[in-house]
Amino acid sequence: MTPEDLSAPVLPGRGASDYERYLRTDELLSLQKPPEERVHHDELLFQTVHQSSELWLKLGTTEVDEAAACLEQGDSAPAIRLLRRAVLCLQYVTTQLEMLNQMSPWEYSEIRVVLGHGSGFDSPGFRRVPAVTQRVSKAFDRLLERAGLTLAELYQRGREHEDLYQLAELLTEWDERIWVWRFRHYAIVARALGEDTIGTQGTPVQVLGKLIAQRQIPKLWDVRSRLVELFDAERKGSAA
Repeated sequence: MTPEDLSAPVLPGRGASDYERYLRTDELLSLQKPPEERVHHDELLFQTVHQSSELWLKLGTTEVDEAAACLEQGDSAPAIRLLRRAVLCLQYVTTQLEMLNQMSPWEYSEIRVVLGHGSGFDSPGFRRVPAVTQRVSKAFDRLLERAGLTLAELYQRGREHEDLYQLAELLTEWDERIWVWRFRHYAIVARALGEDTIGTQGTPVQVLGKLIAQRQIPKLWDVRSRLVELFDAERKGSAA
């Protein structure tokens, strides 16, 4: 077979090469407004950030959902790897938000008027995050039960239950990354629009700020305080 033969596409679909056909680049690159439809140059930036965010959230939530399915079968090793991937997905979603700070508040407002009633609250990825998080959290709780452990006991005896410890820490990091993502999103919107502005669906920007304090898996954060109490009590008992 000649080099020319190897460059010819063999996959079905549109596109001049198998790369384009497999990744569906024709469809992908047509999902953004063409230049003649944009009210502002930065609409391409705005759509790129949000569309790629949906892709990373799709991957991240899929991995968390699959990790939950593994834990429900009592298989923790693949779940650990999947959760590591999911955490990275949220890091990428958060980092790319910084591109929005490259727009001035005035430019942001120009794009805002063509969003209709569009709001981040309607993001499919945003809505799926709590659902998969609750599923994986419940699966983890059942594994703890089977091991006859409380969360505090797991942290006190982590070396005896390494897989469970790693899962607890990855779930904490997943929850933390959700918090960091929401904080950056809020900060960028507040920087562009101000905190007193009413959003596209009639919700004040300040409401986003209230979401920051929420935790998806609060018990993973509450146990930290409990561990400090237990450690201090044990230390006092040893000194007595």
